[in-house]
Amino acid sequence: MARINLLPWREQLRKERQRQFAVVTGAAAVLAALVVVYVHLHIGRLMDYQESRNRFLKDRIAELDRQIREIRDLESTKRKLLARMNVIQALQRSRPQIVHVFDELVRTVPDGVYLTAAELRGTVLTLRGVAQSNARVSDYMRRLDASDWFRDPRLEVIQAQAKGGRRHALFTLRVHTTSPQAEA
Repeated sequence: MARINLLPWREQLRKERQRQFAVVTGAAAVLAALVVVYVHLHIGRLMDYQESRNRFLKDRIAELDRQIREIRDLESTKRKLLARMNVIQALQRSRPQIVHVFDELVRTVPDGVYLTAAELRGTVLTLRGVAQSNARVSDYMRRLDASDWFRDPRLEVIQAQAKGGRRHALFTLRVHTTSPQAEA
């Protein structure tokens, strides 16, 4: 039988397989490295994109917050201006009324009654004065009640005093002012 030495062929085949394994392993390692680099770059791009979106949203939120503050300031200014306008309109409407109130005060004061102070707060008029007697104060209250410009006179204080041999009464009364047009 003839002897053929197959050893170099087998060894050559083994070297070829090792070389193929090394090439495949190297290619797999390179491919894995490329995949890792691609994933890393892709994730980095996604993070940059998300960060830019977050910056955009923060900028928009800051702008909207600034606009909301401006709107609140404007609304506050509007409320203040409306309140001032209402006060001015109320004063404009009541301008002729105060003239009528003082005119009516002069008409209703009977002889023997002298007013020393008058104070108007809202619709309540506080009158202080001196009268020759309690009957004169009662007469004054009846006249105020009969007037179209006053209602509900109420005596707060009355004090009898004697000075220089004469008696007189110090009084304080409150009366509500009204407008004849408002009641009609």
